[in-house]
Amino acid sequence: MIQTIRKAWGIPELRKKIIFTALILLIFRIGNAIPVPYVNVVALETYLDQLSTTVLGLYNVMSGGAFAQATIFALGVQPYINSSIIIQLLTIAIPALERLARDGGEEGKKKIQSITRYTTIGIAVLQGWGYYMLMKNYGILNQQSIWVALVIIVSFVAGSSFVMWMGEQITEFGVGNGISMILFAGILSRVPSMISTMYSSIVSGTMAWWMALLVVVGIVALIVLVTFVNNAERRIPVQYAKRQVGRKMYGGQSSTLPMKVNMSGVLPVIFAQSIAMIPSTIAAFMKAPEKGTFWYSFLQAIDTKSVLYMIFYFLMIIGFSYFYSTIQFNPVEISNNLKKNGGFIPGFRPGKPTADFIKKVLNKITLFGAIYLGIVAILPLLIGKIVGNPALSIGGTSVIIVVGVALETVQALESQMLMRQYKGFLE
Repeated sequence: MIQTIRKAWGIPELRKKIIFTALILLIFRIGNAIPVPYVNVVALETYLDQLSTTVLGLYNVMSGGAFAQATIFALGVQPYINSSIIIQLLTIAIPALERLARDGGEEGKKKIQSITRYTTIGIAVLQGWGYYMLMKNYGILNQQSIWVALVIIVSFVAGSSFVMWMGEQITEFGVGNGISMILFAGILSRVPSMISTMYSSIVSGTMAWWMALLVVVGIVALIVLVTFVNNAERRIPVQYAKRQVGRKMYGGQSSTLPMKVNMSGVLPVIFAQSIAMIPSTIAAFMKAPEKGTFWYSFLQAIDTKSVLYMIFYFLMIIGFSYFYSTIQFNPVEISNNLKKNGGFIPGFRPGKPTADFIKKVLNKITLFGAIYLGIVAILPLLIGKIVGNPALSIGGTSVIIVVGVALETVQALESQMLMRQYKGFLE
């Protein structure tokens, strides 16, 4: 990875892209340090520290700690991610959007991007209003009026829109996927504070040295596992039939149909975590029940540290993994495309037999990928339970995002270097 970045730095065009990406990320970090007016930041941080195992804790990690400080970039890329997922699902459910995505070409993609942007602003307005009401109800605001509400909500919406614009600029003029890079920078910015907190805990005696070592070993093991599985794929051999056009013979070559083991990325974990945390999030806003009552026992059973929560979380990850794999990879469509191009899988007739075989392989690798995601998500929970730090419950999601984006960025740099080498050879 370091060698790739060093080689890319030696190419003037790529150097400009890297510098541009770094400047955008610097602006993002500066924006994360500018709080919106009328908010008691100290009271807000104290309050959200108690909700680290809820959906709000997940938002705080994704925003790089900006959510707990109510900065202008507090909403981060969450509205854009949510709108992208919604539009992706609607593209399958609504025939008009499906035709636009499939047959619209470049113009169709631009229209879908425009719809996604407007949806992002709408979601940002809703989330900004909800965040304002949360601070208002818990007395975190220094002043309360319509003007204060307008300033805070507009600041959040403008910040989220600006983050979306910066992500698009990185995608177009920088290196890698812009939204992923911003998410990567936000999560990575929390590493120094995490190390500092862990060191303070060891010095004060609240955490034993072997517990800290266990956390470090667990993180390293997760990084190795994520790196290995992220590059793993199942390659199905494909043979193309020979065909004669005039006096020339075309085709006859062999190829492969690659199917990634972790096809859905981190989306199943984020969705499963958001839904599994809903009961604990609702409970955090309600009055705590007395010990010995039914509701007290129920809340203890669904707590993020309980075994029941881990089982439910694991099963939901598997369910969402299958859901996203069926959305992203259509065996019938792949089979039809192979048939149109004169391709076939050895041992299987074109058409339905080929589609059934691809579906069977897809189910197998999806199960393996889902179990892998479940292990990565559950392992930090188990380590957090052992060392007594429930905030590690979001660690698995962070590791998958950071490692995935790092590998994706290195691949983007390598592909651009390869393209320029070919260009230089041709010239």
